[in-house]
Amino acid sequence: MKNPLLAEYFFLQIAVILTTCRIVGIVARRFGQPQVVAEMIAGVCLGPSLLGLFFPELQAAIFPWDAKTRDSQSYIYPVSQLGLALYMFIVGMEFRLDIVRSQWKSAVAVSLAGMLSPFLLGGLLGLYFHGSTDLFPAGSTAWASAVFLGASMCITAFPMLARIIHFKGLNGTRMGTVAIGAGAIDDGCAWCLLAVVLSSIEKSPTAALKSIGGGIAFVLCVSLVLRPLLLRLERLLTRDGRLTEPGLVICLALMALGALTTDKLGLHAVFGGFIVGTAIPRGPMTGGVTEKAEPLTVALLLPMFFTFSGLNTKIGLLNTTSGWLMCLLVLLVAMIGKGVSCWLAARATGVPNREALGIGVLMNARGLMELIIINIGRERGLISDQLFAMLVIMAIATTLMASPIFDRLVGPTTPPASHP
Repeated sequence: MKNPLLAEYFFLQIAVILTTCRIVGIVARRFGQPQVVAEMIAGVCLGPSLLGLFFPELQAAIFPWDAKTRDSQSYIYPVSQLGLALYMFIVGMEFRLDIVRSQWKSAVAVSLAGMLSPFLLGGLLGLYFHGSTDLFPAGSTAWASAVFLGASMCITAFPMLARIIHFKGLNGTRMGTVAIGAGAIDDGCAWCLLAVVLSSIEKSPTAALKSIGGGIAFVLCVSLVLRPLLLRLERLLTRDGRLTEPGLVICLALMALGALTTDKLGLHAVFGGFIVGTAIPRGPMTGGVTEKAEPLTVALLLPMFFTFSGLNTKIGLLNTTSGWLMCLLVLLVAMIGKGVSCWLAARATGVPNREALGIGVLMNARGLMELIIINIGRERGLISDQLFAMLVIMAIATTLMASPIFDRLVGPTTPPASHP
């Protein structure tokens, strides 16, 4: 029998989450940080790391949890997944394929550098942690530990990167497009690596083949079948230069089906949403979906994910000097492996130094996607709660430093007036 108080808890949580995110956002903007960074910090603050540490009874009253009954915290999860998929759908609609084609050489070079270097350094760090510490659970293999930590270092904050690029007014520029193109490739490959790790744990190599092969087939199907079909149907789905209500419903249904497909393939729903978004014809259709869906997605749905992740983060587990030193080592490996290598790769392909620095800084932000992948690692028993906390700190730190370092090395830009 369902608890009748669940709905009351859920509505209370929404009010607390949105209010906290906006209050933290006001403070964050004074330091040049976008709202998305504030939401990431607010999520951790509402969990056991801050609110639960100083006001445990209040935190338990707002976010109760019972593993047996799976009460109101479990309501946050599906809402957060909807927010992620819908936001990446909007990002996909704004993705400039024409500029990516013109900057393909730089995007691929930055992507390869952003994968190989952090993966190798992260893998070596994983081997060291596995052999010398208890950061990986007993019974885990050295190979799985190395690949998982390497994949974690490869991650770029794809959805967050898109929001920072929008906040900085870089949509459609070479710097923004190369960064988001490389970030998309990086994250796709990192999820494939994660699929390999999970399949090795489950002793089922077919799971990895399904994820990788199915993902490629999905992209081809969307590009070669769905996109041409939507171009033919565009006249039926628009009227007087505006998207009709049936057109909006069809677009949202396609987004949901795309998210479902990639989720079933062992990737994440965000990739399905993004890929389908790239297939929506530019013009009235993309403009109509963005106008109607973006405000609610950004203001209501995305903050739910950050809070859900923050509820599982216990920074208090890092209570020794050696623990914090290992956390610092994780942060340094992440910065050198990702930011520096992407900057050098962009320079090697002829990108001016100022833009190359900006690309390196943007690619170094981990944020949202890092939280997703390490939450999966924690749920599957790949990492300990202590290593989970270290990786959360790394994700927050690399994302926090993105905006001020970008302004310092590249120069401040004027954010669009429409940004929430």
